[in-house]
Amino acid sequence: MFDLVLKNAQLPFKGNPTNIGIKDGKIHSISSSNLMGNEEMDLEGNVLLPPFVEMHTHLDTVLTAGEPWFNQSGTLGEAIDIWSVRKQSLAKEDVKNRAFKALKMLMEYGVLYVRAAVDISDSDLTALHAIMELREELKSFLSLQIIAFPQNGIISCPENQERLEKAILLGADAVSAVPHLENTREEGIQSLEFAFSLAKKYEKEIHIFCDEVDDEHSRFLEVVASLTMQEKMEGKVTASHANAMLYYSDAYANKVMSLVKKAQVTIVCCPLVNTTMQGRADAHPKGRGITRLKELAEQGVNVCIAHDDIQTPFYPFGNGNILQAAHMALHLAHMTGREELKHIVNMITVNGAQAYSIKDKYGIEVGKEANFACFSVKDVYEIFFKQPKCRYLFRKGALVVETVPERTSWK
Repeated sequence: MFDLVLKNAQLPFKGNPTNIGIKDGKIHSISSSNLMGNEEMDLEGNVLLPPFVEMHTHLDTVLTAGEPWFNQSGTLGEAIDIWSVRKQSLAKEDVKNRAFKALKMLMEYGVLYVRAAVDISDSDLTALHAIMELREELKSFLSLQIIAFPQNGIISCPENQERLEKAILLGADAVSAVPHLENTREEGIQSLEFAFSLAKKYEKEIHIFCDEVDDEHSRFLEVVASLTMQEKMEGKVTASHANAMLYYSDAYANKVMSLVKKAQVTIVCCPLVNTTMQGRADAHPKGRGITRLKELAEQGVNVCIAHDDIQTPFYPFGNGNILQAAHMALHLAHMTGREELKHIVNMITVNGAQAYSIKDKYGIEVGKEANFACFSVKDVYEIFFKQPKCRYLFRKGALVVETVPERTSWK
């Protein structure tokens, strides 16, 4: 007898609906045969996915759009200026309350794993303490990883070197750098070397915000890949954005993509914020605002799609629905074929799990944790145009989120 049986679950890319037996928080059976449980739920042939993995968001800036003013230019520079003012008034409870709201929003759309950047550019590390407390308080509901993020740079803001190390000692999961925001290319490389040295010292992962500019001369991704191999950190490094790659010559872009694959660096594409922010200074034709998503996937690079900001100075929109980001990405990357859409599904599920270092316990397989996101669609591809809230979200066999679908009546 199982603790819970999910009946008539439509697994992605599979044939007929199946039944799943769950015991002690793990999957014990996946079968077309009838299974008996202390509790049984009929999923009515709706799609059951492993929960989504949000590999890049910001929980300290979340829900602050318009505070103290709206980003009128839409540029990264003005966003940083706004946040520099807003963060002077940060209070721990303010950060926790906004972050909690955002995490609930993400969970409503099927996210159970979140990697969040937290700016450590203040001496009190107010936001970091707040998000770390929240991580502990919510650990039975979702998994939260924290990136120690030096928004003001590492070399151009030397104080952040000590703050980064302090953040790691306090319990941050990953070290970051923003090399394209340093004063010179040389300082950008130094910032990466510092981040790698710190991560290696404390055996932490690395998550770089890389080349988020419309500039073919911003070439830090090759440095990230090279350092990854030099330090033997293959599989432990992630780079977000990589927008400058869109402006590289094909010959150079292919070289960089080959290095990235060899180094096993994960690339995270953030199509919502980057299509809004990038290309503003371009003459026509304007850049599309995302990295070479399709080409990276074709080369075998582990690529993820993330929602990123939710109503911040950097991106004034968003409700935590990672499917909106996936929908935007598949348009911009011209990945609308059925086989290509499988890759898009993977970019918000299994690829994220690989980068999140949970691949051994992630997925709908016997022996793995009973974590699922059920959507009220019969075909997995419908999630891209319906972009629904999650009907049921399970963590270790327990239901943590339930959404009653909307119904429209015609009179």
